[in-house]
Amino acid sequence: MPSELKFTNTHEWVRPEGDGIYTVGITDHAQSMLGDMVFVELPEVDSETEAGEDCAVAESVKAASDIYAPLTGYVVAVNEELESSPELVNSDPYGDGWLFQIKVEDDSEFADLLDADNYLDLVDDSE
Repeated sequence: MPSELKFTNTHEWVRPEGDGIYTVGITDHAQSMLGDMVFVELPEVDSETEAGEDCAVAESVKAASDIYAPLTGYVVAVNEELESSPELVNSDPYGDGWLFQIKVEDDSEFADLLDADNYLDLVDDSE
């Protein structure tokens, strides 16, 4: 699990890219619980996000699951590769399987997210 990432208790990961931009995806734990992805509904570019609100949907062979915005801001990019290859979320959740990027005004929300150790504790406690 990449140590530069931060995590939410709803299993999203967040990576800072600089200039207030953050890349968001779902964790390896989340994709393994969902199973094989068949479709990912991404937010619209330029749409506003509010931390904790649902903004995307991951559909797998098992279930559909809401994806929650980890930060307040607006969407500046989405991973268009997922339209034709949603399985990238399964095969490379921390790389090519990223979902979208958010531009934030206030970087302090990032500091409040879980670090890798605390996220692993959360996952261990839920099993």
